[in-house]
Amino acid sequence: MIVLDIETSGMDKVRCGVWQIGALEFENPKNYFLQEAKIDDEDKIINSGKKPVLEIIGKTEEELRDKKKQPQKQLLENFFKWIEERRVSMKNFLCQNPQFDVGFLEMKSDKYGLKIPFHYRVFDLHSIAQKSYHDLYGEFLIKDEHSDMGLTSILRFVGMEDNRKVHNALEDCKLTGECFSRLIYGKNLFPEYAKYDIPKEIKK
Repeated sequence: MIVLDIETSGMDKVRCGVWQIGALEFENPKNYFLQEAKIDDEDKIINSGKKPVLEIIGKTEEELRDKKKQPQKQLLENFFKWIEERRVSMKNFLCQNPQFDVGFLEMKSDKYGLKIPFHYRVFDLHSIAQKSYHDLYGEFLIKDEHSDMGLTSILRFVGMEDNRKVHNALEDCKLTGECFSRLIYGKNLFPEYAKYDIPKEIKK
């Protein structure tokens, strides 16, 4: 399984760009991918939440458009090559809300005429966490008529803290993999997160 996270200049898959891709092998997390690129000239920086997107990712517009960085197309080509070289039990992605990450990659692949080397079935951490929560408490975690199981809530559910100052694709991959390991196997995955005890409710 390959844990995936991308960082973008906004939520709009058509008008925004991908500037960072992070991924790692769940079974062997030391094998990871992390690269950045400049967004295309036509890509927009679009705010859609309470915080400006540049504040969330800790970048300036000049950094996102830095012509010294590789093109976005090259970033995808490098990532796809990395996927093809993996020797894992299955090459399905694990993401937090894969419709965003995978959807972006599909849109950009179509734009650049690239062949997608990954499978369409994806493991969704959000859904797995809601199922586990429902199994324990008989209800889903909901706020304002929507699921409230974002990564911060999932981290809290599995006994961890969200200490992220800005978003980084590889860090988010590690957090996603750690949460998945705790929810599915009841055990810690990364040594740096071992300081957080696994709640007895989910410990196998």
